[in-house]
Amino acid sequence: MTEKSPEKRGRRKFRELVLYVARKTESDPRCGSVKLNKILFYCDFEAYRRLGVSISGEQYQKLEHGPAPRRLIPEVEKMDRAGDCAWADRDYFGFHLKKLLPLREPDLSLFTGEEIDIVNTVIENLWDLNATEVSDLSHCFLGWQVVDPGETIPYETVFVGPARPLTGEDPSGATV
Repeated sequence: MTEKSPEKRGRRKFRELVLYVARKTESDPRCGSVKLNKILFYCDFEAYRRLGVSISGEQYQKLEHGPAPRRLIPEVEKMDRAGDCAWADRDYFGFHLKKLLPLREPDLSLFTGEEIDIVNTVIENLWDLNATEVSDLSHCFLGWQVVDPGETIPYETVFVGPARPLTGEDPSGATV
């Protein structure tokens, strides 16, 4: 596989996205591994909704605490060995928080302005949420709800409206 293969470019872009999110959330005391997973998920799915393609091309799977990129752990392990980032243990009001610290600047030349804007907007919108709150929010995403644990969440589910409880009435007011 050459350096210019789509798979290698996609992995490199995913790693740079992880570093960019880690850099932008360095001062967020609530951003540990759980929140990082959700930020990456929302960035990719919002890009797919807006642009027709995700930022990283990464697949997301359903886990108990919400969506997570399939390759986050192995890619971050490679990045850690290369000296690009490191995990740090933090205390957040008595809870263990595993925070990813970037050890170099991300290569933003891989991203379009629209992609960076999406990432910044997602981070801004989730800034005040802790891991539990951002996980609970992700559980409202219909794509997460319709797949079994461990299955891939289809990007196309971003176009399906938000989940809502069955009330016995349809939107027109008729009883169902």
